[in-house]
Amino acid sequence: MADGASRDRVLIVDDEPANRDLLRRVLADYDTRTAVDGTDAFAVLERGDLPNLILLDLTMPKVSGFQVCERLKRSERWRDIPVIFVTGNVDADNESEGLALGAVDYITKPFSPSVVQARVKTHLALKAANTILEQQVAARTVQLADALSRAKSGSVETVVRLSRAAEYRDEDTGEHLLRIGYYSAAVGRALGLADEVVESLLRAAPMHDIGKIGIPDSVLLKRGPLDPAEWAIVKQHPLIGAKILAGSESDVIRLGEVVALTHHERWDGSGYPAGLAGLEIPLAGRIVAVVDVFDAVASKRPYKESFPLDRSFEIVRGKSGNAFDASVVDAFFCVEADVREIHGTFQDRHASPLVEMAGVGRAPSGVLPASADLLPSEPAMESAHLTECRPT
Repeated sequence: MADGASRDRVLIVDDEPANRDLLRRVLADYDTRTAVDGTDAFAVLERGDLPNLILLDLTMPKVSGFQVCERLKRSERWRDIPVIFVTGNVDADNESEGLALGAVDYITKPFSPSVVQARVKTHLALKAANTILEQQVAARTVQLADALSRAKSGSVETVVRLSRAAEYRDEDTGEHLLRIGYYSAAVGRALGLADEVVESLLRAAPMHDIGKIGIPDSVLLKRGPLDPAEWAIVKQHPLIGAKILAGSESDVIRLGEVVALTHHERWDGSGYPAGLAGLEIPLAGRIVAVVDVFDAVASKRPYKESFPLDRSFEIVRGKSGNAFDASVVDAFFCVEADVREIHGTFQDRHASPLVEMAGVGRAPSGVLPASADLLPSEPAMESAHLTECRPT
């Protein structure tokens, strides 16, 4: 690790001198600072030498670690500093309370040097990645400013171009975006949504993954399993997408913002980014959650083969009532014939632009070039023969 100011700074807060000394020795590669209690910790922070990470003892006199963490997370200056609790006694209630307050991890006493070093390294790397990610998002958001200004007029062309922007930063194809729009419209109609809402859903659903614009290629195109830090980066794409689409006067773009933010939330509360559950999740997010998973398992990608359609339908059915809203799943099966027709009509004919440019995937030989228009005209919509029905 480089010397001097480039070294990551770690603040160790513990009332026991032996613990502070031990942690300083274990973290000798870092620029470590120490504080003897919560009051001393805030004095260090007020001096302006902000740490990249804080190791915080949970049990201290006067001010507990929980209280220190709560104050940190209320402050605009300090809320983004990762906090790892250090304690000799972790039970489920303590751990849940700490994570709810914003801590990122726990380290238990007596210390294992290798565990301390690994946890600190992981969370410092994640913080650095998030900083880079924020810079990339800011730059790419500026690049999209012109498109967003036109999107406020509700222009279908603008919606198409926004969705195509996502395609260029995704392993999915343009046909995937088409299918997601049509599946969502079919399910919305089966649920009895008004025609104008169904039309908006058709246009908005393909923007569900626009937040992947902010995810690094090294993560999006990784062929093997993601490590925890990489997975944490991927899980930020709903927040990025919502930020990109925020503030529009267009009903379609506003619905796209909702879809982007909530399509990975799950009925049982196990999703992300907010862990919403049940009716806390907007209906558009619940609809796209179902059709996105169906299309993911039914489609081939550079890192996976497709599942047969019957198996893909069973996977969705098996998630009804836990991951997915049962009423949305019922509506999905109400239009199963339409879903099969849409899947057959809009087959993947090429790898996504991102995959092709990166050279990790290859389109089948003899395929036609991609359609010039991402979303077909109204006659094409009518040709899907979306069934009028109501889930039982």
